[in-house]
Amino acid sequence: METYETFARVYDAIMDDSLYDKWTDFSLHYLPKKKNAKLLELACGTGIQSLHFKEAGFDVTGLDLSGDMLKIAKKRSQEAGFDLPFIQANMLDLSAVGTFDYVTCYSDSICYMQDEVEVGDVFKQVYDHLKEGGVFIFDVHSTYQTDEVFPGYSYHENAEDFAMVWDSYADEAPHSVVHELTFFIQDEDGRFTRFDEVHEERTYDILTYDILLEQAGFKSFKVYADFEDKEPNDTSQRWFFVCEK
Repeated sequence: METYETFARVYDAIMDDSLYDKWTDFSLHYLPKKKNAKLLELACGTGIQSLHFKEAGFDVTGLDLSGDMLKIAKKRSQEAGFDLPFIQANMLDLSAVGTFDYVTCYSDSICYMQDEVEVGDVFKQVYDHLKEGGVFIFDVHSTYQTDEVFPGYSYHENAEDFAMVWDSYADEAPHSVVHELTFFIQDEDGRFTRFDEVHEERTYDILTYDILLEQAGFKSFKVYADFEDKEPNDTSQRWFFVCEK
């Protein structure tokens, strides 16, 4: 996976803020009400969602692979008057984190796993670090999103101190996509430096996720679509899995 160094600096500027409220609302709808429940947020990035969860009353731990993003997350948490624990680790190995009532993994972070073996490994790690009766919620791109929506997608953003070009293409593996990101970021002298990043994502059909969750040990799971309490259809873009240990 490519370094998030540059991405961390402009990530918040390009991210759609309203999504954090949607992820929070969805989580609160499907997580059992429990006082001071311990919640692990995988792929927590710059910590905005972690703070949403903290403000909703959870005892939150954030985990991410990127030290750069976690530095921003820590600072953001302290500025908000909290001191949340943020752990730099790979979600393929959660041995350092203890056990939790709930685990979330949003923003299609599971789609960054290289193949279905890795996806299965993440599910097993989560299962092993959930308390009995614990709940795991994650979202992924639908196959419609990777096959129909993303290929040929192009997004350009111009701000005062940075510009960005984002192009997406279909990749070789089924239901996979490549995002090519080019940033122009202004330094203190007013000069712009160019940075290039490539993000590769892959999803699978719902049956594959079902099988992998079952193999990991989850006793029940339901699938929803696009932040709503409804089953996926042919044009749903984001699938949500709510899984119980």
